[in-house]
Amino acid sequence: MNELKESLRNIEQKYKLFQQQQFTFVAALEHCRENAHDKIRPISSIEQVQSYMEHYCVNSTDRRALLMFLDLCSELSRLCQHLEALNPGTPVTNNLLEKCKTLVSQSNDLSILRAKYPHDVVNHLSCDEARNHYGGVVSLIPLILDLMKEWVAHLEKLPRKELQHVSEPQRCQGAAAPAERPPGTKGPPPGLRKQQYRLLVKDSLRLKGKGRGCSKPPWRPPGGKL
Repeated sequence: MNELKESLRNIEQKYKLFQQQQFTFVAALEHCRENAHDKIRPISSIEQVQSYMEHYCVNSTDRRALLMFLDLCSELSRLCQHLEALNPGTPVTNNLLEKCKTLVSQSNDLSILRAKYPHDVVNHLSCDEARNHYGGVVSLIPLILDLMKEWVAHLEKLPRKELQHVSEPQRCQGAAAPAERPPGTKGPPPGLRKQQYRLLVKDSLRLKGKGRGCSKPPWRPPGGKL
């Protein structure tokens, strides 16, 4: 859990740096749209940004801004997998997790997203940019961060007994291998019934007795002398 919270804080710090580059990021998208002769469609998915960077980005400043966005999306996707591994399965955490998984999907339509107060990313766009082109893509990361922070906050409020199964996979892995028995330990191994154990011991002793009695005395000629 602490590792998860630390990862979330690190992503938030990186996002603050990216926020300072929002004007450069929007300008980079605008240049790519011009190069792609794609001025009508809004920016509607992460994979569209990826495609623009790979095929229509022609200068290093634009590429750096697009990469910052894509790297943040990749880190959020990995963090979403971490959330899924720790998910206690309550209705609230399930709902928040599903929303996160949808938003980090490469092909999800993000054009209708709008981050509202206290976020001001949309306010830094012109009315045309916000409504028709970039309102969704600049809203994506703050909305995902909000969902993840809400997920963590809800998890921390749950009673301890409801969080027990979070560590069950690790406990099960440890219990999967049978415990080694110390040398000289007597009694039936775990899982073996006492009756079965007695029969095994009895058969083992009988076989050992046969083994000791199988050697024949040396041959003696009639009369009893060698």
